Amino acid sequence: MSATEPPFSIGIEEEYLLVDRETCDLAEAPDALMEACSNELDDQVSPEFLQCQIEIGTHVCAGVSEAREDLRHLRSVVAKCAAEHGLAPIAAACHPFSDWKEQHHTDRERYNDLRRDLGGVARRLLICGMHVHVGIPDREDRIDVMNQLSYFLPHILALSASSPFWQGEDTGLASYRLTVFDNLPRTGLPPKLWSWAEFQRSVDALVELDLIEDASKIWWDLRPSAKFPTIETRICDVSPEIETTLTIAALVQCLARYLWRMKGRNQRWRIYDNFLISENRWLAQRYGASRGLIDFGRREIVPVGDLIEELIELLDEDAEALGCRTELQAARAIIARGTSADRQRRVFEAAQEAGSSREDALRDVVRALIGEFGDGL
Repeated sequence: MSATEPPFSIGIEEEYLLVDRETCDLAEAPDALMEACSNELDDQVSPEFLQCQIEIGTHVCAGVSEAREDLRHLRSVVAKCAAEHGLAPIAAACHPFSDWKEQHHTDRERYNDLRRDLGGVARRLLICGMHVHVGIPDREDRIDVMNQLSYFLPHILALSASSPFWQGEDTGLASYRLTVFDNLPRTGLPPKLWSWAEFQRSVDALVELDLIEDASKIWWDLRPSAKFPTIETRICDVSPEIETTLTIAALVQCLARYLWRMKGRNQRWRIYDNFLISENRWLAQRYGASRGLIDFGRREIVPVGDLIEELIELLDEDAEALGCRTELQAARAIIARGTSADRQRRVFEAAQEAGSSREDALRDVVRALIGEFGDGL
């Protein structure tokens, strides 16, 4: 393993849904919209699997402050170009009421192949996530940090939850997106890997059998990136508000640095079996940040707010070194205000209490998401 401290640079990818500003229904991206976005953002913007989706990615950023400026620019351009066509982007992991059966996938070779390979499972992918890359050049360091960081994936998911509704129904879950995504192969928590060579052998086995073309078809919640010298956290729902995205990015970045630093003291975070971590993953998926997660050391279910408070204290040195203390501490605000899933439910309930029909209340949820997308831009 490398003794030289990695840069812990970050990159953020977000997927958005496009909606009609008047009806709040999903809308397919016109070619002119994508062309306008590409003219301003070049390869930082691209179509997604479904025609009602659009994906953006920041440049490689030294830290969260730099990522904020890039992300503001990306969101602003997408919102401006969409408005010219009577559309608006929303950053929610699921649209509150649209039907996946009415959506069409983007006619590109990559997506045509995906549709063919995954069959009917692919059609339901009306979901949007957010990915955070952290730069760790040494391959063995990537595997070592990834093994330990897996423990914290439920904590990260709990803060990001933004998909309580699916096809007009309250699912009872905070992150329904994962129930859809988990139907794909090669998803879920990453296996414990003890070397880069072990990871590469596993990928090569599937490539040699023509089951996948490369490691980009490994869709674990956390993986070594197929394209960059990074680990890529993929468990998160996309967040309506930009500051929530940045807080989650700060948390991931600080965790990566903390776990890397531990090896310099001949220490590491205890590795738990995926069977146990999966239980916390389910609790975060079901309740977001409103309940608790298992602290396996204490053998207790502890409120998510208390666990986040402990993380803020644990990671303070790393947040100071990385210049993201303010963003990390803003995790407290997510706990206090509730996740996006909590806020969406409050909008829906308030509209119904005011006499709105179910359909109109769900449209109010979309309008609130449109507003949150623009906050901070």
